[in-house]
Amino acid sequence: MSQTIIISGGGTAGHLNPALAVGEKLKHKAPELQLIFVGSGRDIEKHIIAHHKADYIPLKIEGIKGRGLKAIKSLFILPYGFIKSFTLLLKTRPRLVIGMGGYASGPMVLLASWMRIPTMVMEQNVRPGFTNRLLIPWINKAIVSFQDSLAFFKGKGIFIGNPVRKEFYQLPPKERNSRLSILIFGGSQGSHFLNQGILEALPILHKEKDNLVIFHQTGEKDFESVKEKYHQSGFNQVTVKPYFTNMDSYFAKADLIISRAGATTIAELMAARKASLLIPFSQATDNHQVFNARELEKIRGAEILLEEDFSSEIFARKIFHFLSSKEEINQMEKNLSRIKRDNVADRIADICLDLMKKD
Repeated sequence: MSQTIIISGGGTAGHLNPALAVGEKLKHKAPELQLIFVGSGRDIEKHIIAHHKADYIPLKIEGIKGRGLKAIKSLFILPYGFIKSFTLLLKTRPRLVIGMGGYASGPMVLLASWMRIPTMVMEQNVRPGFTNRLLIPWINKAIVSFQDSLAFFKGKGIFIGNPVRKEFYQLPPKERNSRLSILIFGGSQGSHFLNQGILEALPILHKEKDNLVIFHQTGEKDFESVKEKYHQSGFNQVTVKPYFTNMDSYFAKADLIISRAGATTIAELMAARKASLLIPFSQATDNHQVFNARELEKIRGAEILLEEDFSSEIFARKIFHFLSSKEEINQMEKNLSRIKRDNVADRIADICLDLMKKD
């Protein structure tokens, strides 16, 4: 009998990293399992998968919702995605199919359900994404990251949390000093809005440049321009890279994290107990990043600065505030400790193995 599990989804590191965390636990519990990751074929996915040396199959498919006229192209290639998914399911005869959300998971999970293969989805956001909402009638179980998400899944949801790599749970407390170490990133592909906003604030921040240590993940497109701007502005305590593969080590170095509010980022902040200034992406589908960020704001584990309120002056003022208020950072970390959820990937892996027994 096949011992294969297909884990489908992707498009961003936010979908892929939780999948890898669960996959690692599954292999630990059942080494005979073969895990196949099916994604959208984006470069960031290939980069992460290559780093983890996992089996990966790209699926030529694109999102539909919120893409305007580009949705026409997506509809034309959708049948190809279904055909390739069906072929892969016939070839591998998996015992379980897991959908990680995102458009790349839709055909695989739906077809698996029709073929009576056990299915499960993982929903990282407070409000389920478009694909997972469509799949609700067809799945056996849904793992949700927030208590408030259970109502959407009609009795199929299990509140466990969003799994992240074990390294985030093991970070030691950061020792404070006179400087403020900041980690800035806008997701795996970078954020042009964040990159530009921070660079525009450099003239204001300049007076405290010797007290700021900055780690900045830019994404590929803005890397060279951001790196040059820091240099021109006289900021020497700066590390700039397109992508931080070992993100947990940069979390460990940071006093404060400035980022978007994607679901996996939220989970990593909770696991690592890191204070943050969250700037949600205003064009996120169904405004889900704001809802994610509010989960940390309401327990005073993060501050939120909306794009519509963002200015270089306001941003710099908040940096100066945290530079002089380390005790507030300490309190935010304590608040996050109260909602930290342990053994998330381990518990999800147990549910996966249980679903396989019912095949």
